[in-house]
Amino acid sequence: MGVLVRPLVTEKVSALNEKGKYGFIVDRKANKVEIKKAVEKMYSVTVEDVNTMNYLGKKKSRYTKSKIITGRTASFKKAVVTVADGDVIDFYGEI
Repeated sequence: MGVLVRPLVTEKVSALNEKGKYGFIVDRKANKVEIKKAVEKMYSVTVEDVNTMNYLGKKKSRYTKSKIITGRTASFKKAVVTVADGDVIDFYGEI
């Protein structure tokens, strides 16, 4: 698996797309330099800035007939990438 896991397509990130910012779920061990190089290589754009956020998985519990099942959702790392003016990333171009 590479540095970029998948693009984020949410309402909040879609609003940022108009400002030249795009969101990605990235590998938890990836640093900002690796993320920048991966985005520039995959989408042929110039990356100006990379902001990263680590999210801890939430605790979840479910009640069944026999017992209570507890667990966690997966932890992940999110990156918001700012591209240069005039550059655009099209997530839907391959569909």
